[in-house]
Order: sequence, then C-alpha cells, then structure tokens
Amino acid sequence: MAKIRILPDALASQVAAGEVVERPAALVRELVENSLDAGARHIEVHAQRGGIAMIRIVDDGTGMDREDAMLSLERHATSKIRTKEDLGAIHTFGFRGEALPSIASVSRFRLATREKTALVGTEIEVNGGKLMAVRDHGGAPGTVIEARSLFFNVPARRKFLRTENTEFAHVEQQLRLHAIANPQVAFTLTHNGELVLHLPATRDMLERIRGLVGDELASRLLKVEEITLHGITVSGYVGGPGMSRSNRQMQTTYLNGRPIESASISYGLREGYHTALMKGQHPVTFLFIQMDPQAFDVNVHPAKKEVRFHDGNSVREAISRCVSRTLEHAAKLPTGHAPARSAALQLAATSEPAAVSARQEQFVLPVAASSAPLRDLDPPRPLPSAPAVSVSPPPVALEKREAVSLPAAPRPAAVPEQEADAPAPAAPNTPPEFRIIGVLQKLYVLMEGKEGLVMMDQHAAHERVNFEKFRRALETGGVPCQRLLLPVTLQTTPRDADLLRQNLAALNRLGIEIEPFGPNIFKVETLPAFLKTDDPAAWLDQVIEELSSLSTKSSSLRLSEDAIATTACRASVKSNDVLSIPELQGLLKDLFACEMPYCCPHGRPTLVQISTSELERKFGRRAPG
Repeated sequence: MAKIRILPDALASQVAAGEVVERPAALVRELVENSLDAGARHIEVHAQRGGIAMIRIVDDGTGMDREDAMLSLERHATSKIRTKEDLGAIHTFGFRGEALPSIASVSRFRLATREKTALVGTEIEVNGGKLMAVRDHGGAPGTVIEARSLFFNVPARRKFLRTENTEFAHVEQQLRLHAIANPQVAFTLTHNGELVLHLPATRDMLERIRGLVGDELASRLLKVEEITLHGITVSGYVGGPGMSRSNRQMQTTYLNGRPIESASISYGLREGYHTALMKGQHPVTFLFIQMDPQAFDVNVHPAKKEVRFHDGNSVREAISRCVSRTLEHAAKLPTGHAPARSAALQLAATSEPAAVSARQEQFVLPVAASSAPLRDLDPPRPLPSAPAVSVSPPPVALEKREAVSLPAAPRPAAVPEQEADAPAPAAPNTPPEFRIIGVLQKLYVLMEGKEGLVMMDQHAAHERVNFEKFRRALETGGVPCQRLLLPVTLQTTPRDADLLRQNLAALNRLGIEIEPFGPNIFKVETLPAFLKTDDPAAWLDQVIEELSSLSTKSSSLRLSEDAIATTACRASVKSNDVLSIPELQGLLKDLFACEMPYCCPHGRPTLVQISTSELERKFGRRAPG
C-alpha cells in the first residue's frame, strides 16, 4: 500500500496559512499591502481583543468585480505577476497569491468589494475554508475584508498567541511601518471601538513621522540628503550623535517602500555611525532605499520578511556613506530637555566678537593661533568673570598647528559623478561662539551660546580629540608595534582564514604582523603598541569578528577602534583636572576641528545644549507646550 498521499485541500490550506498568517499582525500586513497595491488613499484598520476576535480592513481602492473576487480566494491566484520573468522584478507588495485563501482557511472570513464604476458589488463569506455564501453588495467603492475568530479551527496555533495587549502592540507596529512609508495615504486604527491612530494624508514625510513618534523626537532627526551610489538611492532621516535606543524598534528601513530587516543594512548603519553610538545602543533611523527590483529577491519566505541582495556589500557601503556624511555635516548640538527648533538647525557664529565690559576679559582664538597644550598638573586658576570664547573655523592646513603635528584626517572620498545623483556637500558650518561662564564639579564647562546654555564634558571632548589624532596616525602611516615574546598561533575556520588573507595589509597597518602558518592557521608576531591586554588571542578574535562586518577596504581602517578609544580615554584629562582658560580655548578649538565633535568615541555627547525657551519654561516665564 502506498505510503505517500496527497493532502486534502483544507489541510493543505491550513499548512500554508501557518507560514503566512502567524498572528493578527501578519494578517494586517498582508491586507494593508493589498490595499496599497489597489491604490487606496484611505485605509481603516479595526481590531477587537488584540485582533484575535476580529480584524477588519476598509479601503477606498479600485475594488474587484465578482469574477476577480471569487478567484482571489483560490491559492496562487494573483494579478501581480504573469511570467517567471515577473518574479525577478517585483514592483508590488503582494505577488504570491496566498494571503487571502490562507486567511480564509483559518478564520470566519468576509469579503465585500465594489469597483467605482460598478452599480453593485460582491460579498463573499467563507467559514474555515468553506464557501458559505456569495451575494450582491451595495456598499461604497473599495474593499472591506473581515476576519473573525482567528485560528478557531486550528487550536494548536491559537494557543501560541500572546495576550490581547501584546498582539495589538504588534498590530499597531505593523500599521505604523506602512504609515511611515506612505504619507500620502490616510490611516485610521481603532481597538475595541476606541480610536488609537488617526493619520491624515500629507506630502511631508517628516510630518508623518512627527505624527507617529512625537514632535520632540522628530525635531532632533537629521535629514539624509538623497544620494545614489552603485545604483542604490538612499534618503530619509536619522538620529544625530547621542540619540539612540536600547533596541531596534526605532530602526526602520524600507526597500522600494517595503519595510524590511537585513543584516547588510544593520552592518551599514553600524559602519555609518561607528563611534557616534554607545555600545549596546541602536540608532533611530527612517531610511528609504530605492534600487532595481532585479538586484534583490523578496521571494525568500512566504511572509516576505527576508530580503536577499545580489550585492550586499554595495548596499552596506551606500548606507554607511550616506549616514556618515549626514553625521559629519550636522551642525546641531545634542539637546538636554528641550528639542532643537528644527531638523536643519545650524549654530552660526557672528562675524565680529561680542562686546565685553571693562570687567570682562575677551579670549578670541585666531585661525593661525596654536592650541594651548592641556596640562594635568596645573594649579587651579580662577576663571575671569564671563569671558567670551570665539571658536574660529579650523585652518585649512592642520598639519602646521603646534599642538597636533599629525596631518588632518582625510574626509570620505567623493562619490564619482556617474554614481552620485546629489548636490555637492555644503561647506563645513561655522563653529558657534561661546562665552564661558564657569566650570561645574571640575568637569562640566558652562558656556553661553546663541541658543541658550551649553555644557561641555571636558573629558569626553578631550577623548574625541585624542581619538581622532590616534586614528589619523593609523590611517596615514600606521602605528608603532611591539614584538611578542612568544608568537600567538590562531586556529581559524576556512571563512575566517579567507578574511585574514584578504586584509593582511590592513592588519599590518594596524601593527599586527600576521602570516599563514598552515591550513587555516596563522602566526602573529607583533601587536599594536597602544594595546594593553592580558589575552592577545581573545583580542585577535574580536578583530576577526570586526573584519566580518566590514564591507569595503576603506572601512578596514576602522579596525580596532575600541582599542584606540580606550587608549584615547586613558590619555585624556579627567573629571578633577582643573584647566586654565587658554587650555579650555585650545580644547574647544581642537574639538571643532574634529570630524564629529558632538560625541566621544564611545558615543557619549561632548556638548549638551539647554535652549533658552526650556529655561524660560523651567522658571515659569513661558507656559509649557
């Protein structure tokens, strides 16, 4: 007797539904994507008991006639693709033809639809995959899909659902993802009859983001100017230095309008931020990627969660380049309690020094003046009453400065004209003009700026200056190395061995003298002189792990930045070191000559601003709001 049998249609449909419909949020994802493909301009989502009892999607899209409505409930019936060539260049959200029949097989399903030009529409009822009724429908143009009692006929799946609040949180998150990518569409979300989200249509992407995450967070975002590299266009908004979260919930990326998650994108963001984020933190991003549909594959999983790129390195490099440029050209101080006034806020200095009274001493840093060296053992020196410090723009030839004899750090290479479709980067912003007020707890330098009170962490600021000085030495001519008494032998996997062979030059520049010593075995003779570790083998394992996450040869210069940051931290002034006015001047001047002056190499802010309006609210001079 034959052991292999064909499954009944009802059972096969339930098996397929298990891949497409995992929870109510997956149902919302599939139906909202269908509404967007149908050209809807207003989408309503109604949920009861977290979506377990009922999910209803109402849209004003093109609708369907009776024949299409009936066919839409058949497995692998779709209007999105026709040939196998279409599968390699998908321009729509849906294309598999599995969502509606899968949903109908595990719920009490109702579909009502009418085309705009039709006098009457069609209403279909399905109960657990069984067609119950087909009748005329006289509702508004568009489509209404309702699914009740999800998994009522699959108790094994129903028991894996979480609480109502948890399931609805996933439903809301799914709708937020699509709402951000489609600001021209109005969205409404209700739960148990209560309005949760009401997002009117808008042409301004930032306005839609503001409606979802609030004005404070939206006002601190930096605009990523649209740029094209390797045929990949990247735009959107990212959080500035010091703006991060402990999880990836605010890290959203879209590929041709589709919300996705990809290791290539995560690595690209990591490279773009590198020292602008604290360890264990994740950036706040709303990134939009546009590329040829033939350059990636979304037909990996029925839920369309995974995307595979044909050239993941190009995607990582494009994202890294755009994010790093945005952060480097940002002229915004991290704020304390109050948000910055706009996403494009710039702190421009006046052309002339501020007037100072006879009791005040004015300290102006001329462009050609050298920075005063920081001395750890200087005796305390009283600060003059409210001196003014005008930080001049960094000189063109930084190598002539006495305090820093190393050449200036190279800027990122310009994108070739044939690959870049963006305006040339703007000139560096004029550094702000500050007036020193005093020093708090021998650590925080209090200064008055045009926007309010500015506080500088002297240790974090000096740490950033030292970090970029050490890194410039690495990028230009390598670093000193120390020879090990006993060479370290590394036994690696074939993949790691290939990574090491490809990056031998970068490792030698870092001070690591390494050479093959057998099949997948390497011998290490020297290590960087600045490295202080009791376990060289463990540190080398970390270097190999970093190599696997770097996409380009230029990014290999960022190897071992953690060790460089640690060295910079140890060489910087501490919280109890008292600095004189000339030393503070030199520190400010060196800080604003850095590529990223607003955070230390560990991602902590070097400067924090509390706006005048916030101070006025604190003292009751302005009504809150």
